Amino acid sequence: MSDTAEFGERTSWASRLGLGTKELRAWAMYDWANSAFATTIIAAFLPIYYSSVAASELTELEASAYWAYTSAIALAIIAVLSPVLGAIADYMGAKKRFLAVFMGFGVTFTALLYFIGEGDWLLASAIFIVASIGFAGANVFYEALLPSVARGSDLDRVSTAGYAMGYVGGGVLLALNAAWYLSPETFGFTDGGQAVRASFVSAAVWWALFSIPLFRTVREPDSRLGEGEAMGLNAAKVGFSRVAATLREIRGHPDLFLFLLAFLVYNDGVGTIVRMATIYGAEVGIEAGQMIGALILVQFVGIPFTFAFGQIAARVSAKSAIFVCLAAYSAIAAFGFFLSEAWHFWALAVGVGMVQGGIQGLSRSLYASMIPAGRSTEFFGFYSVSAKFGGIFGPLVFGTVGLFTGASRWGILSLVVFFAVGAALLTRVNVGAGRRLAHEVDSAMRIAGTQG
Repeated sequence: MSDTAEFGERTSWASRLGLGTKELRAWAMYDWANSAFATTIIAAFLPIYYSSVAASELTELEASAYWAYTSAIALAIIAVLSPVLGAIADYMGAKKRFLAVFMGFGVTFTALLYFIGEGDWLLASAIFIVASIGFAGANVFYEALLPSVARGSDLDRVSTAGYAMGYVGGGVLLALNAAWYLSPETFGFTDGGQAVRASFVSAAVWWALFSIPLFRTVREPDSRLGEGEAMGLNAAKVGFSRVAATLREIRGHPDLFLFLLAFLVYNDGVGTIVRMATIYGAEVGIEAGQMIGALILVQFVGIPFTFAFGQIAARVSAKSAIFVCLAAYSAIAAFGFFLSEAWHFWALAVGVGMVQGGIQGLSRSLYASMIPAGRSTEFFGFYSVSAKFGGIFGPLVFGTVGLFTGASRWGILSLVVFFAVGAALLTRVNVGAGRRLAHEVDSAMRIAGTQG
């Protein structure tokens, strides 16, 4: 029986997209669900609202810098927590339960953004930090389910299909929220500010509602005991012990470790562009409606291009396709230095939409292909650490360079360094060797389990 046959008979259209079973579609629906936070909260409305309302007493440059520091703090916290939480979830066989807890925090604090008013920049930062921890923490356990729902050659297609679903879900809600903002009276709001605050609540509801298929359909992988472990031990102690052991093990996977370093660096640039685009646009004078329209375009440009990168990877390899994305991002950062007109923002949005889902989906699937499936959550905890630590330094550089030079455009230009260094590290990764080693480790674990 083939790997794909194990997950059931596929319908033809879904098979081509990589979502041929009910479980795969339910897993991908979580990308649809949580992309409401990524689009409405992170990318579109909250940065603009933060700059114009919550931080109205600050200068535009200070608002941009403080928003960058807020993002960095949130990511630093989850980066520290992720590996231990992943290890505990693996030990307890509780990936879905941990996902639910973090999603609950994320949904609740996203809804609380409704109460942010003029001058409340510190409260806005605090609420956003907790909501971001919920969002990022839940993603650790969501992504750790990937090796359980997809195998082998399906990983690239399923991972990129998840991101494509995210584009659709995030884009649909963002379009609705944009309509509220542009014509608030039509939808019963008193003004655009109330419409924006309602959009925060809508993102929370959307996230919770469309997560239901995952919890109803996706199977919880069995718990796995490590050497010398038994059920009933202190989960936190086991978690810390496993983190230490996993760190030693990752260092024994040289190509996987090198990929994590490359991903940490280049993903830093990717995440900073996503998080800082609209607040940077507001700083240089781009009208909010133009930026929101461009971000909606990103979502729908991203759908076909994300699927396309899954197909490209099948022909030329995920690693080669990532290099294409990095070259495009370097050009985007360089062009961003000259941003001054609304059409510039639209052009950059198209460029980001073409490569964002591809680089994220292929990075996730490439990593998944080089880890032992039996240690997926722990290893994805470290993947999340790379993703989150990568998201710390970019915003810090962006904010600090902006304050030092007096203009955030120099912060945007500095991101080219992240893409260049990440690409240089990626050239040294031997993907085939990494996959062979992961297969050998999995085989050894199965033999040990049989003997046990």
